Amino acid sequence: MAWYDAQDPDQPVLVYASASPEELAAVQAQLGVTEAAAKVEELLGTIASHLVERGVRRLLVAGGETSGAVTTALGVRAVVVGAEADPGVPWTYASTKDDGLALMLKSGNFGAPDLFTRALHTDAEEAK
Repeated sequence: MAWYDAQDPDQPVLVYASASPEELAAVQAQLGVTEAAAKVEELLGTIASHLVERGVRRLLVAGGETSGAVTTALGVRAVVVGAEADPGVPWTYASTKDDGLALMLKSGNFGAPDLFTRALHTDAEEAK
């Protein structure tokens, strides 16, 4: 979170998990495939929660399991579905203790390759 706090608050920030095939295989051999994935998803959910605590009100999340981990970490119980940004990928809106939260939850096979780039330039409120 120290890295995030040092970023320009007027610019979008990308947080992702990646590893070389060799690194991934080593971690999966040590933890098991399921446990390795669960740890990454849990970490991304924790990061999302810290971002929202810092005032972030719009999150774009890729991956079905990751989307589930993020919404669980944020305590999201229900959303209002807004306009589709792409077929099968709508903006959603959740209430939080501090303010509303716009979420785009994109599972693996949905959305065009430039979806997140376009979403960065779209006001989530306009997409309702």
